Amino acid sequence: MAGVDMPGKPEEIKMVSNAMANVPRRKMMAFLAGGERTSEEIGEAVGKSMLDYHLKILEQAGLIEIGAGKVRLSEFGKNFMETKVEKPKDAVTDLSGAKPVEITEVRQLLPCIADSTKFRIIAQMAPPLGGALKPLEPLFPRGRYSERIGALIIQRGDVLITIYGTGSVTMTMIKGEAEARGVLAELREKINEAIAKGVAPAPREKVRVEPMEIYRYLPQTDCGECGEQSCYSFSIRLMAGEVSLDLCKPLEDPEYRQNREHLLVLVEYI
Repeated sequence: MAGVDMPGKPEEIKMVSNAMANVPRRKMMAFLAGGERTSEEIGEAVGKSMLDYHLKILEQAGLIEIGAGKVRLSEFGKNFMETKVEKPKDAVTDLSGAKPVEITEVRQLLPCIADSTKFRIIAQMAPPLGGALKPLEPLFPRGRYSERIGALIIQRGDVLITIYGTGSVTMTMIKGEAEARGVLAELREKINEAIAKGVAPAPREKVRVEPMEIYRYLPQTDCGECGEQSCYSFSIRLMAGEVSLDLCKPLEDPEYRQNREHLLVLVEYI
């Protein structure tokens, strides 16, 4: 970017190098490349651990600016991201180079926080699909690819499935190992069928979300912390784009972790 100098002094170069040597700070920079955010939004997207410290390091390095409740890339930060951040080497736009996958293991089966009678599982898919996950998005009625985490997120009723480009697969609200293996087998079959064709599925129509579906995953306590009289009125305003999900403070409690994960998927379709 013209008119924006890169650091030249040894101490300046060291500060920038130190700032970008940390994984959470690199994620913050990538997140801010999409536009200014509040610190709360950054914490939700990247992680809240030592958030203020990480932001301070980035600010001292001249990579970001903090003011008026917002965090944004500085002009230098924008230039740095444009010139220094490389595109992922495994990014692809079709399935021609993808290989058939297998579920190699179910590594963990843990009780869900939201419902102790159901489970959260972690499995492994091999070989990893990397960027080939993105063109698979239209295969699933409630599926979306997240550039931020490099994963395909699929909603099937109460079950939330996340397939990462690294090959890890997580599922929530599963009844047991038998159901988990059945769902994983279905995923493998559908993905491998698309890979065999070598052509990305045609884009699908946008899924319609109703206020009652949003309401179903809200705490339904009508606490009023969001400024609304009830959770249902909050769901209507959320549908209209008049409020943001982070206004619902009870969703930050661990017991609503799965609810929040579902809502984050649903708001993508609004």
